[in-house]
Parts: sequence; structure tokens; C-alpha cells
Amino acid sequence: MQKLVMFALVGVAAQLVDGSLGMAYGVTSTTLLLMIGTNPAMASAMVQLAQLGTTAASGISHHSFGNVDWRVVRTIALPGAIGAFIGATLLVNMPVDLAKVVMAVLLLALGSYLLVRFTVKGFDSSRVGEPLGKRFLVPLGGVAGFVDATAGGGWGPIGTPALLASGKMEPRKVIGSVSTSEFVVTLAASIGFLAALGLSGIQWEIVAGLLIGGVIVAPFAAMLVKVIPARMLGSLVGGLIVLTNTRTLINADLVAVPGAVAITLYVAIAAVWAFAVSHSWRAHKADMAELDEMRDAVEA
Repeated sequence: MQKLVMFALVGVAAQLVDGSLGMAYGVTSTTLLLMIGTNPAMASAMVQLAQLGTTAASGISHHSFGNVDWRVVRTIALPGAIGAFIGATLLVNMPVDLAKVVMAVLLLALGSYLLVRFTVKGFDSSRVGEPLGKRFLVPLGGVAGFVDATAGGGWGPIGTPALLASGKMEPRKVIGSVSTSEFVVTLAASIGFLAALGLSGIQWEIVAGLLIGGVIVAPFAAMLVKVIPARMLGSLVGGLIVLTNTRTLINADLVAVPGAVAITLYVAIAAVWAFAVSHSWRAHKADMAELDEMRDAVEA
């Protein structure tokens, strides 16, 4: 019972982040499982099984709040499912350390770009509504699905920043669409893991805890993305990507990073992230005040 409650709390925290920022449920949950010594393939399998429920609840919640672009969901879900199934099947016997490092470098660059773009310029809505082509969405879904299964998370960290960087979707629509399509990807990954590993070794108490916690808070997380300003969401997502992937690189053991240096780096990133979010909030309030003044002038 104690283990169930503990992992339910992990599920709550992971889903609050994932549902409101479109990423990090898998990363958060898988990291904890690896820390307690779980086999990487088994850790990813258990997280994927828990996400069958959390992604379904998240998708329903986002749809109810109008956060989903169903055309994008339909386009990225199938290639994502194919990539996830292949990734899950290969993970059992495939080393993914190098792939995770390469992806972390790419995501770190993209996260830095998003952090600067949204903090300094805000969200440019001039391109919102422009169609996203299949040549962009199909490869994106395939790569994100493959990494999600092999790295214990990746659908959100890859899909969310890529769609945000396009500038053609509102942040809340990006997050809602990525979260909703993840159910299909998770289903395919789960089938792949179960086919390769079977049911033996899966700790169902952990799966249940992650599932219960995630399902409970899914509606609240979807509501958050509806009310948080787009500019602030962009800064939040960008900072999360930078921090998460910096940690991945430090822990990759390719270059020995002293503990004091790592802590200093984390603190510096957190300080920049906090400043960016704060600045985005103040800028949003200033924009709203200016808009109110313009409306008052028109009405007068």
C-alpha cells in the first residue's frame, strides 16, 4: 500500500507537468524507476502501461477544453505508433546511450531557442492557422515515437518543441494535440514491450500507482494549459527542455563533470529559467494592459 501511494504521488507530479506543458511524464517516471534499479526496458514498459490510462484521461480533458487540433493528431499518431512499436521491440537488446546523447544535444539547442524566442519576443500569432504539412508531421511522429519507447520518454520533448517552433499553432493546441495523440503511441509501445518481455517482471503496483495519480490530476492539468498565457507557456517549456537535457548530458558519462560544477550549472539554469518565466509574465500583463487601453479608446 505504501508503494502504491508513493508512486501515485509520482504520477500526480508527472501528470501535472505533462498535461500542462505537453511533456515529461515519461521522463519523470522513468527516471525514478531507474534510480531504484529497474531494468531500462522494464522501466519504460511499466511507464508505457501506466500511460495508457493517463494519456486517455489527458486527451479527453484537453478535448473538453478545446485544446486539440484533430488533424494534427490524426497525422502524427500513426507514424508515432509505428516508431514506438519498433523502438520498444529493439530496446530490449539495443544500447540507446549514444542516441539519447545526440537527441539531448538537439533538444537542448531547440529548448534554448524556444526559451529565448518566447521570453524576448513572446508568441507571434501571425502564422497561427497555417496548415502543417505531412512532410513535417509524419517524420516528426515517427522519430518522436521511436525515441519515446527507447528512451523512456520523448514523445512530448520532441513533438511539443518542434510544433511550437513552427509558429503555426497556439501553445495550448500544441500541448493538447501532443498529449492526445500520445495514447496511440503508448498503446503501440506497450504492445511491443509485452511482445518482447511478456508479463513477467512487471510490478503492477507501480503501474497502478502511476496510473491512479496521473488520471486524478489530468483534468486539472488540461485546465492549466487553457489559462496560462502563451508567452509564459513557451518560456516554461523552453526552460524545462534545457534543464532536462542538460541533466541527460551530465549523466551520460561521456565527459566527467565534477559534482560542484554540475550543481552550479543546474542553479544557473534554474535562475535563468525563473527570470525568463517572470519576465514573460510581466510582459504578458503589460500587453494585456495595452490592449485594454486600446479597447477603451475605441469604445470612447
